[in-house]
Amino acid sequence: MRWTDRQRAMLLEMGIRLGPEPPGAEPVAVVAPPAAEPVAVPAAVRDGAAPAAQPPAAVAAPPPATAAPVAFVSTTRVAHMDWPELRATVAGCTACRLCQGRTQTVFGVGHLQADWMIVGEAPGEQEDRQGEPFVGKSGQLLGNMLRAIGLTREDAPATQQVYIANTLKCRPPGNRNPQPDELAQCEPYLIRQVALVQPKIILAMGSFAVQSLLRNTEPIGRLRGRVHDYHGVPLIVTYHPAYLLRRPEEKARAWDDLCLAVETARQAAK
Repeated sequence: MRWTDRQRAMLLEMGIRLGPEPPGAEPVAVVAPPAAEPVAVPAAVRDGAAPAAQPPAAVAAPPPATAAPVAFVSTTRVAHMDWPELRATVAGCTACRLCQGRTQTVFGVGHLQADWMIVGEAPGEQEDRQGEPFVGKSGQLLGNMLRAIGLTREDAPATQQVYIANTLKCRPPGNRNPQPDELAQCEPYLIRQVALVQPKIILAMGSFAVQSLLRNTEPIGRLRGRVHDYHGVPLIVTYHPAYLLRRPEEKARAWDDLCLAVETARQAAK
Protein backbone atom coordinates (compact mmCIF):
# COMPACT_ATOMS: atom_id res chain seq x y z
CA MET A 1 0.00 0.00 0.00
CA ARG A 2 1.02 3.64 -0.42
CA TRP A 3 0.99 5.88 2.65
CA THR A 4 -0.60 9.30 2.85
CA ASP A 5 1.35 12.31 4.10
CA ARG A 6 -0.50 12.02 7.45
CA GLN A 7 0.45 8.36 7.83
CA ARG A 8 4.07 9.14 6.99
CA ALA A 9 4.10 11.82 9.67
CA MET A 10 2.74 9.36 12.24
CA LEU A 11 5.37 6.78 11.28
CA LEU A 12 8.07 9.35 11.90
CA GLU A 13 6.56 10.00 15.34
CA MET A 14 6.90 6.27 16.03
CA GLY A 15 10.57 6.46 15.12
CA ILE A 16 10.11 4.78 11.73
CA ARG A 17 10.90 6.32 8.39
CA LEU A 18 9.82 5.01 4.99
CA GLY A 19 12.39 4.45 2.29
CA PRO A 20 12.04 5.93 -1.20
CA GLU A 21 9.18 4.62 -3.34
CA PRO A 22 10.33 3.57 -6.81
CA PRO A 23 7.45 3.48 -9.32
CA GLY A 24 5.22 0.53 -8.53
CA ALA A 25 7.25 -0.48 -5.48
CA GLU A 26 6.00 -0.81 -1.92
CA PRO A 27 7.53 1.53 0.68
CA VAL A 28 9.88 -0.19 3.09
CA ALA A 29 9.80 0.71 6.78
CA VAL A 30 13.16 1.10 8.47
CA VAL A 31 14.08 2.08 11.99
CA ALA A 32 15.20 5.62 12.55
CA PRO A 33 18.63 5.87 14.19
CA PRO A 34 18.64 6.32 17.98
CA ALA A 35 19.30 10.02 17.53
CA ALA A 36 15.85 10.35 16.03
CA GLU A 37 14.26 9.61 19.40
CA PRO A 38 12.33 10.62 21.50
CA VAL A 39 8.82 9.76 20.42
CA ALA A 40 6.78 12.89 19.69
CA VAL A 41 3.81 13.66 21.94
CA PRO A 42 0.79 14.63 19.82
CA ALA A 43 -1.65 17.04 21.39
CA ALA A 44 -4.52 14.59 20.90
CA VAL A 45 -2.88 12.03 23.17
CA ARG A 46 -3.47 12.87 26.79
CA ASP A 47 -1.17 12.24 29.74
CA GLY A 48 -2.93 13.14 32.94
CA ALA A 49 -6.13 14.40 31.32
CA ALA A 50 -9.54 12.96 32.11
CA PRO A 51 -10.74 10.29 29.63
CA ALA A 52 -12.74 11.66 26.71
CA ALA A 53 -16.49 11.18 26.78
CA GLN A 54 -17.72 8.19 24.75
CA PRO A 55 -20.57 8.33 22.20
CA PRO A 56 -23.90 7.84 24.03
CA ALA A 57 -24.67 4.62 22.12
CA ALA A 58 -21.30 3.11 22.94
CA VAL A 59 -20.80 3.97 26.60
CA ALA A 60 -21.78 1.63 29.39
CA ALA A 61 -23.69 3.08 32.32
CA PRO A 62 -21.43 4.17 35.21
CA PRO A 63 -20.99 1.63 38.01
CA PRO A 64 -22.80 2.03 41.31
CA ALA A 65 -21.06 4.38 43.73
CA THR A 66 -20.42 1.50 46.10
CA ALA A 67 -19.82 -1.81 44.35
CA ALA A 68 -20.09 -4.92 46.50
CA PRO A 69 -16.65 -6.49 47.11
CA VAL A 70 -15.97 -9.66 45.14
CA ALA A 71 -13.83 -12.10 47.11
CA PHE A 72 -14.01 -14.88 44.52
CA VAL A 73 -14.40 -14.63 40.76
CA SER A 74 -17.08 -17.01 39.47
CA THR A 75 -16.30 -17.67 35.82
CA THR A 76 -19.85 -18.82 35.17
CA ARG A 77 -21.37 -15.70 36.72
CA VAL A 78 -18.99 -13.33 34.96
CA ALA A 79 -19.77 -14.99 31.63
CA HIS A 80 -23.37 -13.71 31.86
CA MET A 81 -22.66 -10.12 32.95
CA ASP A 82 -23.53 -7.08 30.88
CA TRP A 83 -21.26 -4.02 30.72
CA PRO A 84 -22.56 -2.18 33.83
CA GLU A 85 -22.46 -5.30 36.03
CA LEU A 86 -19.02 -6.30 34.77
CA ARG A 87 -17.61 -2.82 35.40
CA ALA A 88 -19.09 -2.71 38.90
CA THR A 89 -17.79 -6.20 39.70
CA VAL A 90 -14.26 -5.30 38.61
CA ALA A 91 -14.40 -2.08 40.66
CA GLY A 92 -15.23 -4.05 43.81
CA CYS A 93 -13.01 -7.07 43.16
CA THR A 94 -10.88 -8.34 46.06
CA ALA A 95 -10.15 -11.76 44.56
CA CYS A 96 -6.36 -11.39 44.78
CA ARG A 97 -3.83 -9.43 46.82
CA LEU A 98 -3.43 -6.70 44.18
CA CYS A 99 -6.58 -5.02 45.50
CA GLN A 100 -4.67 -4.04 48.65
CA GLY A 101 -2.33 -1.60 46.90
CA ARG A 102 -4.40 -0.19 44.07
CA THR A 103 -5.66 3.37 43.81
CA GLN A 104 -8.45 2.15 41.56
CA THR A 105 -9.11 -0.60 39.06
CA VAL A 106 -8.35 -0.09 35.37
CA PHE A 107 -11.31 -1.51 33.51
CA GLY A 108 -11.01 -0.50 29.86
CA VAL A 109 -11.80 2.31 27.45
CA GLY A 110 -13.08 2.74 23.91
CA HIS A 111 -15.96 1.82 21.66
CA LEU A 112 -17.96 -1.03 23.13
CA GLN A 113 -18.57 -2.54 19.69
CA ALA A 114 -15.15 -1.76 18.22
CA ASP A 115 -13.84 -3.73 15.25
CA TRP A 116 -10.38 -3.66 16.82
CA MET A 117 -9.58 -4.67 20.39
CA ILE A 118 -6.18 -3.91 21.95
CA VAL A 119 -5.12 -6.06 24.92
CA GLY A 120 -2.19 -4.98 27.07
CA GLU A 121 -0.56 -6.45 30.16
CA ALA A 122 -1.00 -4.75 33.55
CA PRO A 123 -1.63 -1.18 34.70
CA GLY A 124 1.35 0.97 35.59
CA GLU A 125 1.56 3.91 37.98
CA GLN A 126 -0.17 6.39 35.69
CA GLU A 127 -2.89 3.90 34.74
CA ASP A 128 -3.53 3.21 38.42
CA ARG A 129 -3.94 6.94 39.08
CA GLN A 130 -6.15 7.71 36.10
CA GLY A 131 -8.11 4.46 35.85
CA GLU A 132 -7.43 4.15 32.11
CA PRO A 133 -5.13 1.73 30.25
CA PHE A 134 -2.17 2.89 28.18
CA VAL A 135 -1.52 6.42 29.42
CA GLY A 136 1.80 8.22 29.82
CA LYS A 137 4.61 7.58 27.32
CA SER A 138 3.32 4.12 26.41
CA GLY A 139 -0.08 5.61 25.66
CA GLN A 140 1.48 8.33 23.53
CA LEU A 141 3.32 5.76 21.45
CA LEU A 142 0.22 3.57 21.14
CA GLY A 143 -1.75 6.60 19.97
CA ASN A 144 0.84 7.28 17.26
CA MET A 145 0.79 3.64 16.18
CA LEU A 146 -2.99 3.59 15.91
CA ARG A 147 -3.21 6.85 13.98
CA ALA A 148 -0.59 5.58 11.53
CA ILE A 149 -3.06 2.87 10.45
CA GLY A 150 -6.15 5.06 10.55
CA LEU A 151 -7.42 4.12 14.03
CA THR A 152 -7.91 6.11 17.22
CA ARG A 153 -8.77 5.79 20.90
CA GLU A 154 -10.78 9.03 20.69
CA ASP A 155 -14.48 9.30 19.82
CA ALA A 156 -15.12 7.70 16.43
CA PRO A 157 -17.28 5.04 14.75
CA ALA A 158 -16.72 1.38 15.65
CA THR A 159 -14.65 0.89 12.50
CA GLN A 160 -12.10 3.45 13.67
CA GLN A 161 -12.21 3.69 17.46
CA VAL A 162 -10.55 0.77 19.25
CA TYR A 163 -11.45 -0.80 22.57
CA ILE A 164 -8.49 -1.14 24.96
CA ALA A 165 -8.23 -3.43 27.97
CA ASN A 166 -5.48 -4.87 30.13
CA THR A 167 -4.95 -8.46 31.17
CA LEU A 168 -4.86 -7.34 34.82
CA LYS A 169 -7.23 -4.73 36.20
CA CYS A 170 -5.01 -3.74 39.16
CA ARG A 171 -1.43 -2.50 39.24
CA PRO A 172 1.16 -4.96 40.57
CA PRO A 173 3.33 -3.30 43.24
CA GLY A 174 6.43 -1.67 41.80
CA ASN A 175 5.21 -2.56 38.30
CA ARG A 176 6.48 -6.11 38.78
CA ASN A 177 5.38 -8.89 36.44
CA PRO A 178 1.95 -10.40 37.06
CA GLN A 179 1.86 -13.64 39.03
CA PRO A 180 0.07 -16.74 37.65
CA ASP A 181 -2.65 -16.64 40.32
CA GLU A 182 -3.30 -12.94 39.62
CA LEU A 183 -3.66 -13.61 35.91
CA ALA A 184 -6.01 -16.51 36.64
CA GLN A 185 -8.27 -14.41 38.87
CA CYS A 186 -8.53 -11.59 36.32
CA GLU A 187 -8.90 -13.81 33.27
CA PRO A 188 -12.72 -14.15 33.40
CA TYR A 189 -13.06 -10.37 33.25
CA LEU A 190 -10.95 -10.11 30.09
CA ILE A 191 -12.73 -13.05 28.46
CA ARG A 192 -16.07 -11.38 29.12
CA GLN A 193 -14.83 -8.04 27.72
CA VAL A 194 -13.83 -9.77 24.48
CA ALA A 195 -17.20 -11.54 24.32
CA LEU A 196 -19.09 -8.28 24.82
CA VAL A 197 -17.05 -6.25 22.33
CA GLN A 198 -17.09 -9.03 19.71
CA PRO A 199 -14.09 -7.54 17.88
CA LYS A 200 -13.18 -8.49 14.34
CA ILE A 201 -9.49 -8.53 15.21
CA ILE A 202 -7.43 -8.55 18.42
CA LEU A 203 -3.97 -7.03 18.85
CA ALA A 204 -2.21 -8.66 21.82
CA MET A 205 0.59 -6.42 23.07
CA GLY A 206 3.16 -8.02 25.34
CA SER A 207 3.94 -11.45 26.76
CA PHE A 208 1.26 -11.58 29.45
CA ALA A 209 -1.51 -10.54 27.07
CA VAL A 210 -0.42 -13.34 24.77
CA GLN A 211 -0.26 -15.84 27.62
CA SER A 212 -3.77 -14.98 28.77
CA LEU A 213 -5.37 -15.08 25.33
CA LEU A 214 -3.41 -17.83 23.58
CA ARG A 215 -2.25 -19.94 26.54
CA ASN A 216 1.21 -19.78 25.05
CA THR A 217 4.44 -18.96 26.88
CA GLU A 218 6.70 -18.76 23.84
CA PRO A 219 8.62 -15.49 23.36
CA ILE A 220 6.94 -12.73 21.38
CA GLY A 221 9.63 -13.01 18.70
CA ARG A 222 8.50 -16.55 17.89
CA LEU A 223 4.78 -15.77 17.86
CA ARG A 224 4.67 -12.51 15.92
CA GLY A 225 4.54 -12.39 12.14
CA ARG A 226 1.57 -14.73 11.72
CA VAL A 227 -2.15 -14.80 12.37
CA HIS A 228 -3.37 -16.65 15.47
CA ASP A 229 -6.92 -17.60 16.38
CA TYR A 230 -8.86 -16.65 19.51
CA HIS A 231 -12.20 -18.44 19.43
CA GLY A 232 -12.68 -17.61 15.79
CA VAL A 233 -11.27 -14.06 16.03
CA PRO A 234 -7.94 -13.39 14.26
CA LEU A 235 -5.28 -12.33 16.75
CA ILE A 236 -1.98 -10.60 15.99
CA VAL A 237 0.91 -10.68 18.46
CA THR A 238 3.21 -7.68 18.85
CA TYR A 239 5.46 -5.93 21.33
CA HIS A 240 4.14 -3.78 24.15
CA PRO A 241 4.74 -0.03 23.64
CA ALA A 242 6.70 0.10 26.92
CA TYR A 243 9.11 -2.47 25.46
CA LEU A 244 9.41 -0.46 22.24
CA LEU A 245 10.37 2.60 24.27
CA ARG A 246 13.22 0.59 25.80
CA ARG A 247 14.14 -1.13 22.52
CA PRO A 248 13.41 1.37 19.71
CA GLU A 249 15.20 -0.87 17.21
CA GLU A 250 12.18 -3.20 17.42
CA LYS A 251 9.73 -0.55 16.17
CA ALA A 252 10.14 -1.66 12.54
CA ARG A 253 8.98 -5.16 13.52
CA ALA A 254 6.06 -3.69 15.42
CA TRP A 255 5.13 -1.74 12.29
CA ASP A 256 5.22 -4.99 10.31
CA ASP A 257 2.82 -6.46 12.87
CA LEU A 258 0.45 -3.52 12.44
CA CYS A 259 0.53 -3.91 8.67
CA LEU A 260 -0.24 -7.62 9.07
CA ALA A 261 -3.16 -6.73 11.34
CA VAL A 262 -4.51 -4.21 8.82
CA GLU A 263 -4.33 -6.74 6.00
CA THR A 264 -5.90 -9.45 8.16
CA ALA A 265 -8.76 -7.14 9.11
CA ARG A 266 -9.34 -6.31 5.44
CA GLN A 267 -9.47 -9.97 4.51
CA ALA A 268 -11.87 -10.71 7.36
CA ALA A 269 -14.19 -7.92 6.19
CA LYS A 270 -14.56 -9.39 2.69
